[in-house]
Amino acid sequence: MSSLDDLRRRINELDRQILELVGKRQETSREIIQAKRKTGHATRDFTREREVLLAAREAGKQCGVSPDVAENILRLLIRSSLTTQEQASVVAQGAGSGRTALIIGGAGKMGRWFAEFMASQGFTVTVADPAGGPAGMPHVEDWKTSPLNHDFIVIATPLGTTDKILRELAMRRPKGVIFDVGSLKSPLRAGLNALKSHGCRVTSIHPMFGPDTELLSGRHVIFVEAGSPDATAAARELFASTMVEQVVMSLDDHDRLIAYVLGLSHALNIAFFTALADSGETAPKLAKLSSTTFDSQLDVATRVAQESPELYFEIQSLNDYGAESLEALSQAVERLRSAVISQDFESFAVLMRRGREYLEDRKAVAERRA
Repeated sequence: MSSLDDLRRRINELDRQILELVGKRQETSREIIQAKRKTGHATRDFTREREVLLAAREAGKQCGVSPDVAENILRLLIRSSLTTQEQASVVAQGAGSGRTALIIGGAGKMGRWFAEFMASQGFTVTVADPAGGPAGMPHVEDWKTSPLNHDFIVIATPLGTTDKILRELAMRRPKGVIFDVGSLKSPLRAGLNALKSHGCRVTSIHPMFGPDTELLSGRHVIFVEAGSPDATAAARELFASTMVEQVVMSLDDHDRLIAYVLGLSHALNIAFFTALADSGETAPKLAKLSSTTFDSQLDVATRVAQESPELYFEIQSLNDYGAESLEALSQAVERLRSAVISQDFESFAVLMRRGREYLEDRKAVAERRA
């Protein structure tokens, strides 16, 4: 009979073999992207993914592995392969070859993401930030000392300072494409209009993902028109080799929708963990009685609680449409509270039915897109 140490060594060896196979799968993914480029195939093939996942579930049954476990493993591998293929596609296209970019605020999280993203396309990237920037990239402490002769100028600074930078850039009339990456556009209206009135090639974008994002498939980038269609087209071209979904809209439409997409979701989670913190019940005590729904909500709320209070306050307070979503949340909570306190089941059921119908519409759209 094998000893515990022998069994552990066997597990370690099996783990190493699994990782070796994953590495070989990654290498094959790089070969697949080369074949796809030659034949003009899209990077992502949802039909093929479905076939792989169904086959994994069947193989799991035959190998004594839970079909759900088998599918989850393959989903992780597919995501990893897609990341490898997407990154290879961005590098291969070389859209920035021979061109330059200045990232104002490149030491910040999203600034660093854009610096590395554009560098991967072949751009010569300069970071303008007192805090430095990614290793190996040219750096200046103050963007005002730059000649501003770059093909792209990206402003990745806090909302409170971005508008000032936009207005100062307008006075110098750089010839390259200029865009910010702010979560809101209401506070930037004056700066964007100043650039437009001075004849600059200006647009505005909002990446709907965080700085830790590697795979852009299923993610969105919003492009907000600022009076220069060719600038918007040039900014969109930066993402042409990725699988990101591009959405173009006006400034007012953007901020009105973001009031719900970000403002409402942030507010809901802040209210959730505030209610818990004020409840008098300790987190460890509640964790002993946790449910699937509670755990899922707690995971999201925990991530929100770790974010920057300054950024989240800006998203709530600087949006011209921010009060609308907060009022909607307040009214929804009051309707729920009223139905429960008055023992009004029908009103409660109406809330549930309306929510189900609304979310089923969203599910149908997602299925059509897939």
